[in-house]
Amino acid sequence: MLTRRQFVQSTALAGAALLVGFRLGDRPAIAADDVFSPNAFVRIAPDNTVTIIGKHIEFGQGSYTGLATILAEELDADWSQVRVEAAPADAGRYNNLKWGPVQGTGGSTALANSWDQLRKAGATARAMLVEAAAREWGVPTSEITVDRGVVSHAPSGRRATFGELAPKAATLTPPAQVSLKDPKDFKLVGKRVPRLDSTAKTDGSAKFTMDFALPGMLTALIARPPRFGATVKSFDATAARRVKGVTHVVPVPSGVAVVATSFWAARKGREALRVTWDESRAEMRGSEDLYRSYRALAGRPGRSVRCDGDAAGALRGAAKVIEAVYEFPYLAHAPMEPLDAVVRLGAGECEMWAGSQVPTIDQQVVARIVGVPPNKVRIHTLLAGGSFGRRGTPDGDVAGEAAAIARAIGGDRAVKLVWTREDDIQGGKYRPLYVHRLRGGLDARGNIVGWEHRIVGQSIATGTAFEPLLVKDGVDSSSVEGAVNLPYAIPNIAVELHTTKVGVPVLFWRSVGSTHTAYSTETFLDELAHAAGRDPLDVRRALLARHPRHLATLNLAADKAGWGQPLAPGRARGIAVHESFESVVAQVAEVSRRPDGLPKVERVVCAVDCGTAINPDIVRAQMEGGIGFGLAAALWSEITLVRGRVQERNFDGYRPLRIEDMPAVEVHIVPSGAAPTGVGEPGVPPIAPAVANAFFQLTGRRVRRLPFARLAPAGTRTA
Repeated sequence: MLTRRQFVQSTALAGAALLVGFRLGDRPAIAADDVFSPNAFVRIAPDNTVTIIGKHIEFGQGSYTGLATILAEELDADWSQVRVEAAPADAGRYNNLKWGPVQGTGGSTALANSWDQLRKAGATARAMLVEAAAREWGVPTSEITVDRGVVSHAPSGRRATFGELAPKAATLTPPAQVSLKDPKDFKLVGKRVPRLDSTAKTDGSAKFTMDFALPGMLTALIARPPRFGATVKSFDATAARRVKGVTHVVPVPSGVAVVATSFWAARKGREALRVTWDESRAEMRGSEDLYRSYRALAGRPGRSVRCDGDAAGALRGAAKVIEAVYEFPYLAHAPMEPLDAVVRLGAGECEMWAGSQVPTIDQQVVARIVGVPPNKVRIHTLLAGGSFGRRGTPDGDVAGEAAAIARAIGGDRAVKLVWTREDDIQGGKYRPLYVHRLRGGLDARGNIVGWEHRIVGQSIATGTAFEPLLVKDGVDSSSVEGAVNLPYAIPNIAVELHTTKVGVPVLFWRSVGSTHTAYSTETFLDELAHAAGRDPLDVRRALLARHPRHLATLNLAADKAGWGQPLAPGRARGIAVHESFESVVAQVAEVSRRPDGLPKVERVVCAVDCGTAINPDIVRAQMEGGIGFGLAAALWSEITLVRGRVQERNFDGYRPLRIEDMPAVEVHIVPSGAAPTGVGEPGVPPIAPAVANAFFQLTGRRVRRLPFARLAPAGTRTA
């Protein structure tokens, strides 16, 4: 990873460097709404530094290394000379090709949408360097080879580095067509190459958003309403203004901002602030109120989103019918690094420094608030300490608030807005609360003949900028993903949805809908297998006969886990398989029981089919991280509302996974030559049902409401 000094140096060198641009498709150049606009992804400096322009944020998932690997492979660059620089906000050049004309990171698309694009970018740069050498040496391009950043002509013994050829290559016209490597010739893709950000993150030199500061910068905190939907009725800033360091107290749309010369002054000022809230339109219901109303809705038919055969008729005629209701709480994202953004206003322009997950939205939101055109908002995307979806809001909440504060204080000084972790856990945006009701029918031989699945919960996308993309005919696709595309060969399937309206703000949470649909479908299938007296793995194998990717992944996990082999006393196994973000993941959890009765996950064997594994080490890390993240939610996490107020405040009440909770994890990658698919999120969904299925084998108890921590009697939970 670049240090700040290197960043400045590389920027200064840009004018002397080779900037490789190329057109994808035949559409006009620099069209903001054109998916196939020209792109610029690589800069080769005279000092041989190869700078990859990363269009996706790096918040721990390894995107910088993955993006650089794709391009460096086709360029035949020397990995030790490769650097990554965050792309500016420019949807015309850096849009997410999976989403359309929006620059953003999410949905496990970072590498999948960049695969062809960056291969062509690297091959284009390589072809220009070869052409430059051929002209310089007067030899055919066909006699030139490239290896680790050195261009060579064996018959003449001529050699030149990328840096030496860069000025000549910069005068050439990019070729219209380039040839891509045969995968058998890959030297970096599919191999373990070191992460570009590991050293800086290990020695502490990496600069995250919270590290960033400008001379004279002020810090702001916002006093936010205690209930969602409440607004400021009045406030008294007298005591707050007396706090040393407090410079401004200003109202903003989301509350009252206290601005000061330091974080602690702003915090003390906020504590001294007196605000009267108008809660006449606030959400006053609690979690239990919502569960009751959702359960009632689940008893009635909803909007049909899948109808194969006649599920109702199959259930009526079944020899045995099993029914289960599953309940899932609101969940917070709780990234390790709290949210923040720095905004500085200028004459007719604006700059922002942040962990911007969707720069296009942040750019538009800030532009609207400060009154400048979007192209006058310059966004500097910095390293961020996690997100899990929280930094990808459709309303650009953090950026917009920072801009509103900067404008409210007159724009004379840069302002850093900080959301404390308490702010975010108590007043952020959440994975929606959901209730699922499933009914399954078995015939006399134990075959599943009918499957009815009703889902009740809020839409994440309705009313947001993502509605046109995600909501069709009133159905938010993220509410039913993983259920509507259930792969099992069941002849009669019905999936229905009730979309509720609740005043609690909701947002994409890592793995989105699959976090609840994987649990309900995979544990319910286990219930049906048990009722039929069949092995749950055998049931899955039979039902996945026409889904070779699922079957191969399932078999790999089962084989590596030793499914069917004896276990140590007091242990049991559970299995689950799920497809999300075009990747298939199967996991086998090996579980024992803690003294407080909760499951202790001893071992997880994970198999993943993610197409071409660009960097197997990062794929494994993402699976391991996803398993830990999913375990935290399954075992401990819950946002609880009582009369509209969130009860949890920080990591003491909203517990992340601790080191002692992390099981031994084995990750096995299904060999594939297909294009890459997602790895950032697909590791999350299967772990909770795999643990639940193992827990049933161990205890005979089904867990139908998460988190598992609810099982421990009050006062006995080992926190």
